[in-house]
Amino acid sequence: MPVQESLVFDGDTRKARGAFFTPPILADFLANWAVRKPSDRVLDPSCGEAALLLAAGRRLRSLGRKTPTIAGFDLHLPSIEIGRQLLKHEGNRTDLRQVDFFAEPSRSVFDAIVGNPPYIRYQAFAGDGRIKAQQAALAQGVRLSGLANAWAAFVVHSSSFLTREGRMALVLPAVLLSVNYAAPVRKFLLQRFGSVKLVMFDERVFPDVQEEVVVLLAEGSGGTPRFEVYQVKDLHGLTAIMDMPAAEARPWTPTEADDKWTEALLPSLTASLYSSLTSAERFTSLISWGDPDLGMVTGNNKFFTLTTSEANNLGISKRELLRISPPGSSHLRGLTFTDSAFDELAQDGKRSWLFHPSVEQPSKAASDYIKKGENEGVHLAYKCAVRTPWWRVPGVRIPDLFLTYMNQDAPRLVSNDAKAAHLNSVHGVTLRPEVRKAGVELLPLAMLNSVTLLSAELVGRSYGGGLLKLEPREAESLSLPSPELLTDIRDRLIGLRPQTSKHLRNNHLREIVKMVDQVILIDGLGLKPSELDSIHDAHRMMAARRSTRAGSPQ
Repeated sequence: MPVQESLVFDGDTRKARGAFFTPPILADFLANWAVRKPSDRVLDPSCGEAALLLAAGRRLRSLGRKTPTIAGFDLHLPSIEIGRQLLKHEGNRTDLRQVDFFAEPSRSVFDAIVGNPPYIRYQAFAGDGRIKAQQAALAQGVRLSGLANAWAAFVVHSSSFLTREGRMALVLPAVLLSVNYAAPVRKFLLQRFGSVKLVMFDERVFPDVQEEVVVLLAEGSGGTPRFEVYQVKDLHGLTAIMDMPAAEARPWTPTEADDKWTEALLPSLTASLYSSLTSAERFTSLISWGDPDLGMVTGNNKFFTLTTSEANNLGISKRELLRISPPGSSHLRGLTFTDSAFDELAQDGKRSWLFHPSVEQPSKAASDYIKKGENEGVHLAYKCAVRTPWWRVPGVRIPDLFLTYMNQDAPRLVSNDAKAAHLNSVHGVTLRPEVRKAGVELLPLAMLNSVTLLSAELVGRSYGGGLLKLEPREAESLSLPSPELLTDIRDRLIGLRPQTSKHLRNNHLREIVKMVDQVILIDGLGLKPSELDSIHDAHRMMAARRSTRAGSPQ
C-alpha cells in the first residue's frame, strides 16, 4: 500500500517534534542505496510512522528476503504504533521500540541505516535531551557546541550502530555544509567513512519547510580526504544516480576536514579558480580590513527608537537622543550614508533617534517616558529585564562602515559619513587605523565585484524568503580586494563613482558589477574574460539556488 501521512498528527504537532514526512520517492532512494543484500539488518533511528522502513522492507523483499525484520526507534509512541500496523500490513516483522535514541548504547550490528533525523532548533532542544545528545556524540569523539541542532548528534550516534562496511543514508539539512556548529560533524564524516557522497537539489524537497536538505550517503570505514557531489533538479532526478558511474560525480576536497563545504556546489574548474584568487595576496578577508560588530539590541524598537516628531512631542531633547541608522537596511543601498541622507530620513518620519538619556540624571521628560514604558510593560521584555537600568540600551562603537546582513540580492558595505550608531538590523565594521582611509573611500564600491559576491554566497547562508544572511563570524571570512590592490587601482575605481551613482539609484546592480569587474578583476588581476564569466556564472547560480528555494523568481 502507498505510504501516506497520518491524519492523526497535524503539521504543527510534527514541527514541534522536528518530524517531517519523507516523500515515497526519497524513501525508496535511500533504502535502495543503503540495502544491498537480502540478509542486511536495517535500522531507522528516528522512524516516526515508518516511511523509510516500509521502503527498506520492499527493497529486502525485492532482493529475495521473504519476511524482513526491520528495526526502528522513536520517542513518539503513537507514531510507532501506526508504523507497526503499516509494516505488518506489507508483510514485515517489526522491531520498533519507543526509546530515547541518545540513551541507547552503541552496538555495531546494522548493515544499513536509513533516516530523516529530527530538526529541532537549539532553543527548543534543551535540558536533559541536549545533554544526552552531546554525551552520545562525545562517546564517538565529537564535541558539539550548545548551538548544535538535534540532527548533528543523530548523525554521529547513528554511525555507531553501523557495521564497519555498512551504509548510512540520511536526509539532512543543507546547513551541514555551512554552519559552524556542524564543523565537527563534517570532520567526523571524513574521518569515519571510506566514502562520503552528497546529493544536492536545485529545488526544495519539502515545500512547506524553509530548510534546504541534502542527502548523505556514507559507507565503509577508514576515512577519506574528499567527498563526491551529485547535483539534481528535484526528487525525480534521484533515479538517475543509482545507475550513474562514479566518474560522473564531482569530487571535492576541503582544505581542512571541518571547513565549510559550500564551495563543493561550484563546478570543479571554477572552484579551483576561486580558491586561487582568494588565497593570493591580491584578495584578503574582511577581518584583515577590520572587525564586524553586531548592532544594538533594544528589546523593543517601537519604544526605544523615535521619530523626530515623537521626540519633539515628548519634549525629549537631542542631548538625550542618539543618532542612528533607522531600523532595517533598505535605505543602505548606496555607497555612503551621509548627513543629508540622515536628515532626509528624519524629515520623512523614519525612526532616526534612539532614546538614550543619562543614567545618572534623566530629564523630567525622559523620566515621564520611562514611566510610560513601565506602565506598558516594556521593562519586562527579556533584554530590558536583564540590564540595569532597563531603559538604557548598551551602546556600541560608531562604525566606519555599515554591512547589510539580510539581503535579497547582495550584501552592501556603506560608509558611515553621518557617524550614526546602528541597531542589530545591520552590522557595523570598524576598520583598522592603517587602512581606514582607503577602506571608507574604496570598499563600498570595490566589494561589488563578482569574486566578493560569490564569496558572500559561499560564506553566508540561505534564509527564509530566499534572503542571504551573513552573521559576524561569517562576514569575517568575506573575501575582499586587498588594500594593496585597491591602492594600485584607486584612481580608476574613483572614476567609476559618477557612473555607478545613477545605476545605484535605479537598482541596476549588474551594470555596476560589470564595471567594477573590469577595473578590479580584468585590469587589476589580469583575469581572462572566460575566467571572469565562470566566476560570474557561479555567483548567478548560487543566487538562483536561494531564489528557487524561496519559491520566488530570480
